[in-house]
Amino acid sequence: MTNPTAAMLVIGDEILSGRTKDTNSGHLADELTARGIDLREIRVIPDDHAAIVEAVRSLSDRFDHVFTSGGIGPTHDDITADAVAEAFGAAIGVRADAREILARHYAQQGTELNEARLRMARIPDGAALIDNPISAAPGFTIGNVHVMAGVPTIFGAMAASVLSTIDGGAPLLSQTLRIERGEGEVATPLADLAHRYPELTMGSYPFQKNGVYGTNIVVRGTDPGRIGAAVTELARMFPEAIA
Repeated sequence: MTNPTAAMLVIGDEILSGRTKDTNSGHLADELTARGIDLREIRVIPDDHAAIVEAVRSLSDRFDHVFTSGGIGPTHDDITADAVAEAFGAAIGVRADAREILARHYAQQGTELNEARLRMARIPDGAALIDNPISAAPGFTIGNVHVMAGVPTIFGAMAASVLSTIDGGAPLLSQTLRIERGEGEVATPLADLAHRYPELTMGSYPFQKNGVYGTNIVVRGTDPGRIGAAVTELARMFPEAIA
């Protein structure tokens, strides 16, 4: 059985300018890996309506799930909801259930649900709400696209809610061997090994530490027996390797 696939769409001028550092994609990658969902692509785009529409259509056509972060707040540059609605050909407007969530939240805070905050209740027709236990304003799922906030704590809470409803596959496992040789020395035997284990992926990552040069070899896959066999062969090739 093939694991489900996913893509991550990070939306925001502040990410591309470097002002804000994206941590959501790393968090999502960890969570998807643990659930046996293969994250195949991470794309970062600006707060541009046409760019969001194009990216959502492209990614939703190619992957089982698309997770977005950013652009669903109360300000003028929060345009993600409108763009996702257009990508699916759906109307969008303030929805009663989303408005009620916000009204209750701001009433408890003694704060007005003004026009700007009400923007966060605009949901595409046919979408399901994603719970936001931190600041109340919901995300939403439409089709295979899960639209979530960019604030890391809120993104994490929303992602947990979504992932609890998604069927995964076999978790991706890995083992690492540290070899104190340069990549040029390990490249050929590693390529031969990878050819014999096509169901696994093998990555080569050079390092230099305290004057020591070497290569970390990471073997990944869903079958622990095959991973173990490949690592055993690799260790025989390089007896000095450290797990």
